[in-house]
Amino acid sequence: ANTVTLTVTDVNGNTDDCTATVTVQDNINPIAVCQNITVQLDASGNASIIAADVDGGSSDNCSVSVSATPLVFTCAEVGANTVVLTATDPTGNSDNCNATVTVEDNVDPTAICQDVSLILNGSGTLLVQPTDIDNGSNDACGISGMFANPAAFDCSDIGANSVTLTVTDNNGNVSTCVSTVTVVDDEDPTAICQNITVQLNASGNATITTASVDNGSNDNCSLVLSATPLSFTC
Repeated sequence: ANTVTLTVTDVNGNTDDCTATVTVQDNINPIAVCQNITVQLDASGNASIIAADVDGGSSDNCSVSVSATPLVFTCAEVGANTVVLTATDPTGNSDNCNATVTVEDNVDPTAICQDVSLILNGSGTLLVQPTDIDNGSNDACGISGMFANPAAFDCSDIGANSVTLTVTDNNGNVSTCVSTVTVVDDEDPTAICQNITVQLNASGNATITTASVDNGSNDNCSLVLSATPLSFTC
């Protein structure tokens, strides 16, 4: 509402005044203009924007303010998201548009290894599982898989070996670490004997070999046979 004074003057200079109320209205909606943006999740798996980030130049015949929703994103929103931008002028006229906010996760997972000692099985082999060498690898958006390389060991690998743990998160980011896997053989061989009969020679002596009394001794790896005594007399 605005007050306007009307002054009326006749031909002889006499005057009179009155006032009128002129109500000025703005019935023109602002024009909301959106722009699409891409945002990155942080190490905690979160991202946030402000309304101005998706405002592409909204305007009004007077002035305009903008608001938008949603403004906060997590791992669950990785990909394309629709954000509604609202442009409002001082008299309450408004207009909306939609912006696409693409949320990306480019943060690698944290790969954490531990050194371990693992024992060969009865067949002399060992298969390292990722969980054997993982020491709490993590990612804000979750781990999709882990694998160890190399994973297969046998008797030829007894001792310290380097094994790489590869960790992949749910959005395809990859990280690695290296563990020392000490391969151990703690399985005793199985000694199997057989009884034999030997003949003294004319000098009253007889000898045998270790293999003579072995009846299939075995081990998960390899073994060395020895026997005592090997010489006999009268």
